[in-house]
Amino acid sequence: MSTEIKEIVFDNVSKFYGEVLGVNRVNLTIPPGVTSLVGPNGSGKTTLMNLMTGLVRPTQGSITVLGLTPQQPEEFFRHVGYCTQFDSFPKGVTGFEFVFQSLLLRGITRVQANQLAWEAIDRVGLREAALRKVAGYSKGMRQRIRLGQSIAHHPTVLVLDEPLNGLDPMARAETIALFEALGKEGMHVILSSHVLHEVDKISDQVVLMSFGYVVAEGKIHGVRSEVKEHPMQILVRCDAPNRLASRLFSQDHVVEAKLNNDGRGVLIRTRDADEFYMILNKIVVEDNITLETVAPADDDVNSVYQYLVGGAGGGGTV
Repeated sequence: MSTEIKEIVFDNVSKFYGEVLGVNRVNLTIPPGVTSLVGPNGSGKTTLMNLMTGLVRPTQGSITVLGLTPQQPEEFFRHVGYCTQFDSFPKGVTGFEFVFQSLLLRGITRVQANQLAWEAIDRVGLREAALRKVAGYSKGMRQRIRLGQSIAHHPTVLVLDEPLNGLDPMARAETIALFEALGKEGMHVILSSHVLHEVDKISDQVVLMSFGYVVAEGKIHGVRSEVKEHPMQILVRCDAPNRLASRLFSQDHVVEAKLNNDGRGVLIRTRDADEFYMILNKIVVEDNITLETVAPADDDVNSVYQYLVGGAGGGGTV
């Protein structure tokens, strides 16, 4: 293996399942750090991950992971960890056994596997539950033990399909912190999620997918700020929504100011979010308005799709 090659490269990759499109003509370079794949169900995220981890082969094109291909299985799988979204375990297995046995299957000695298993279990915060049967775990605990299994052999590339599903707020925060730490250590961490504001916060790169195509890549808010013809929606709750709406609507970048039915908020559509936040601060001070909340009203994957692909959702891809 040439350790000098630090990227995952998709070169004109397509995958078809019979007549069904998985992904089409993907050209993508993924550097070290945290990369998030976002898109509605059926947009092609899982197919891209399965291709990246060698579980399926492309119909056309080529994929290299740090210079390796699945045709070099022993070396390839030593460097790749994959936590799928499928919540299934061998019958009667404990959390420790699940991680430990997966290491033995990789040819690791029992002594080293024992050490690595406990290290991974500690890293995902499950030591106290490690000797209990997985069948008695909560959904979040099952998610975390699968994450532990995927990192136990110290992979260079970690692929995580919807890893935040089922986690309570504390476990979610701890898991996100773990992803950030792994990315900063130089690992490739590739994850998919529908929780856009969380993956954007931790990601060095975001890849947007639709109908099997990569439609945009980069920081999601940077991508969206370039799409000026698609206004961003922001909800402002305050003690004087009528006055605020009137003031804001006079701004050139504001295309709509709509009062909420409860009389406590106003929904703003703006073509320039940065300018909006600047002028909002000025108006609040000048008019002595008390703000309750200011938040993007559409900071989720499907809304970004409204911007980038004209309302396209998923369908037809996996």
